Amino acid sequence: MRTLPIASLLTLFLIAPAAAEFGNPGGIAAGTPMVKPGVPAPHYPNDADRAFSVVGSIGGAAEVEFGKLAEGKAARDDTKAFAHRMVADHGKANEKLAALAKADKIDLPDKLDSAHQATLATLKELSGLKFDLEYLRGQVADHQKTAQLMEYEIDSGQDADIAAFAKATLPTVLEHLDMARDALAKAELEAAKVGAM
Repeated sequence: MRTLPIASLLTLFLIAPAAAEFGNPGGIAAGTPMVKPGVPAPHYPNDADRAFSVVGSIGGAAEVEFGKLAEGKAARDDTKAFAHRMVADHGKANEKLAALAKADKIDLPDKLDSAHQATLATLKELSGLKFDLEYLRGQVADHQKTAQLMEYEIDSGQDADIAAFAKATLPTVLEHLDMARDALAKAELEAAKVGAM
């Protein structure tokens, strides 16, 4: 009966040193200068800061691209209004994130990743209510992912400015998520009435 807990403890002691070799991407990176004990100097990002900056940059750029397309193609006025808000809000956030990444010497991509490019190509082929549905479903999924990414940065980031940006921007992303869900529910209701789902 006692062999299982002892074996588990032995395994933990054997694995822990090996795990420590790789470091904790959410902790303070080795070699980071400190302002005071436990407080990293500004502009020394860890892996969480870098991941957040790169992935957030791609997602933000996609929101603007998709929003511009939806402003012209969406069938419903509330979808167009939502798209307009995405262009405005994410445009401003993208500029702030780019400035923070530059200060930390984090290189950001200058184009969308393949998944977002594929989504953009699909959206360009759609029209009417089918466009609205596809666009809004994607927006719900993307804003859920973005909220999780921001929470990860808030909990695990080392750079105080990037973590503060994530914390300040998260309420807006959650508001966008609510707006996308609301617009999607209305579009689905209309689609069900006209048989366009």
